[in-house]
Amino acid sequence: MAAQLIESNRQGAEIFYGDEICRQKIVDLLVAHRLPSGLIPLKDVTEFGYNKSTGFFWAKQKNKIEHKFHAIGKSPTYEQELSAYVEEGKMKKITGVKGKELMISFNIVEFSVDEKNHEKLNFVTAIGAKKVFPFSAFELQK
Repeated sequence: MAAQLIESNRQGAEIFYGDEICRQKIVDLLVAHRLPSGLIPLKDVTEFGYNKSTGFFWAKQKNKIEHKFHAIGKSPTYEQELSAYVEEGKMKKITGVKGKELMISFNIVEFSVDEKNHEKLNFVTAIGAKKVFPFSAFELQK
């Protein structure tokens, strides 16, 4: 499904290749939309694309990774292909990100900054379950 979305959004998209520039473009996109700079900690990124007119972005990395966010003790999995629609303070229709609770994996389909408390980040799974974490837990460490 992600592959079809990527292909349909290539027209008019800015596309970058190579790990360093792609990781920087991901951070730039997150910050520009008031999302935490470390929310998408990919490695060995081969391609990043962003279609500003639709808000759709994608990233491809060489391998699936698991990243530990130490501040909250959670380790989501990021698939080789990740895509989403991004807007101010929100990422929706996410593909390629999974969280785990009590040994059960869930697709994470939305991240959003809490409207009442901008220091909180809401996560929504495909089954509608919601978790709230501190915004700061997903910022890049300097």
